[in-house]
Amino acid sequence: MKETIKVTATFPVGPKKLYKAWLNSQKHSHFIDGNAEIDPKPGGQFIIWDGYIKGNTDTLQPYKRIVQRWRTTDFNKNDPDSNLEISFEKVNNGTKIILLHSNIPEGQGEDYKKGWKEYYFKPMRKYFSG
Repeated sequence: MKETIKVTATFPVGPKKLYKAWLNSQKHSHFIDGNAEIDPKPGGQFIIWDGYIKGNTDTLQPYKRIVQRWRTTDFNKNDPDSNLEISFEKVNNGTKIILLHSNIPEGQGEDYKKGWKEYYFKPMRKYFSG
């Protein structure tokens, strides 16, 4: 059975800055402290951490939402891509990112939830607070 996780975090910058950084290879690389190659358009591919994460961007709603097909090398080759929806919600102290990650292979959801927090949100807090 496929799994779905939801992870949220708030950052002290506006939605436009977060959205643009997410789709920018250089900025994304800096805030995750790893290599990111991103073609920032619908249908564009992305490769993160030297191929550990790969996928395609399906939908872009500027400064509000990004929808991607997403997979890691931890997926079996027969597993379909997972779905990642990233929402950017303006709040009083900045922007709340809401990640809804679905169609994750069974037994991997909790690992990805920890991974989003540790390898994305933790370094992003440092990057966007500095």
